[in-house]
Amino acid sequence: MTLRPERRTDALADLSADPTVNGTDIHLSVVDREIPLDDPATGELDLEDRRALRRVAGFSTELTDITEVEYRRLQLERVVLVGVWTDGSVADAENSLRELKLLAETAGAEVLEGLIQRRRRPDEATYIGRGKVEEVHSEVVASGADTVICDGELSPAQLRNLEERVKVKVIDRTALILDIFAQHAKSREGKAQVELAQLSYFLPRLRGWGGNLSRQAGGRAGGGNGGVGLRGPGETKLEIDRRRIRTRMAKLRREIDGMKTGRGTKRQQRRRNAVPSVAIAGYTNAGKSSLLNRLTGAGVLVEDALFATLDPTTRRASTPDGRLFTLTDTVGFVRHLPHQLVEAFRSTLEEVAEADLVVHVVDGSHPDPEGQISAVREVLAEAGAGDLPEILAINKADLADPIELARLQTLVPRSVVVSAKTGHGIPELLAMVGEELPRPEIEVSALVPYARGDLVAKVHERGEVLEVEHTADGTRLRARVDPVLAATLNGFAAG
Repeated sequence: MTLRPERRTDALADLSADPTVNGTDIHLSVVDREIPLDDPATGELDLEDRRALRRVAGFSTELTDITEVEYRRLQLERVVLVGVWTDGSVADAENSLRELKLLAETAGAEVLEGLIQRRRRPDEATYIGRGKVEEVHSEVVASGADTVICDGELSPAQLRNLEERVKVKVIDRTALILDIFAQHAKSREGKAQVELAQLSYFLPRLRGWGGNLSRQAGGRAGGGNGGVGLRGPGETKLEIDRRRIRTRMAKLRREIDGMKTGRGTKRQQRRRNAVPSVAIAGYTNAGKSSLLNRLTGAGVLVEDALFATLDPTTRRASTPDGRLFTLTDTVGFVRHLPHQLVEAFRSTLEEVAEADLVVHVVDGSHPDPEGQISAVREVLAEAGAGDLPEILAINKADLADPIELARLQTLVPRSVVVSAKTGHGIPELLAMVGEELPRPEIEVSALVPYARGDLVAKVHERGEVLEVEHTADGTRLRARVDPVLAATLNGFAAG
């Protein structure tokens, strides 16, 4: 292996020799070091690329982990946020814009400025008023932003008009959330659902370039006079694109329906085994995956970011009295969740609708926990899970104000304060889950021989043991069990 010293440029050498330039002190630290030329373990080229890209301090968006920025080969988009305050208090409007800032940062953008306009309703032409459009344009020019993100869903006309006037790319909240989902989707089903949602959103927003993109000359090749009913420009490129998108959407729906069948088969298997199911639902970044890991040791990805996990994860857990149940982590929700996502992820949300109990996780340290609770319950109602029994798990007790936690517990009767990080309140949560889960239907009394210890184990796992006694002839049980297990125990009925 050959080694070479890293060379300094002449300019740096001169600056090192003379530490002053135009009377200003300059402090440099240049170290000669040896870098292996052909060591495959160091990845010299990658290291040089990494050194060539450095953070610039002082921007509004400061990320604690700079490796995320260093790995990106493209410059972060510089964005300006724009919101319209139509109802509620000013605090509600500011919280919504703060959430939009977190969404933009999760998508990989650098937030420069946020603007809010008070209006009775959004402007039909440009979402914001004419004067506010000029203000946004001035802010874009002054800050050097290359994107404007609106805190709402824009119509195709609003999107086009805004881009024409501010002279940079304009996206809305829906497109931003879809972009985050596209980045974080890992499984085959998750990618298909996100693609379907994106196509549903972009189909009415396709833009053409006039008649210049006509591709078929309605009739004879080389001429537009094809006879009666066939004259004209023919099918345009825009129409071809729309047809291809509709074809792709139909294919994706068929694929998702096939995956839905597989998940339904697994659910039926759990139903046959009489295993109750509990779904963890809640606002994005409320700590659902952390709670799943704390309860089951699932090892699911945990990250302080919005929509860090999208794919549902099901693990086995047990109540304090030993009854088994399944615990499913679901996709996080957010205010104004795009209806395209609700439709595309409906098969995933069925995991919540088919559950026996919902553990609703809310971030107790958030400035507006009641708003998060309302947003989640609205989506649960759309998914058909609005009437399910619910336990409110107020998470992040280690960060929240105790007075705020007490107030939330007063508002919601069936609630418990927990901390997925420290484990505080986890035993109380499991005890509450055990109380809310459906009880087995049939009460039986049986004398099970010691040779059939497997049946005793099944009773403890799937049923509720009321009395147990070990006798010379076997184990005498009185328990409540499901019909399948009750039929098996009938052969050992105690007299």
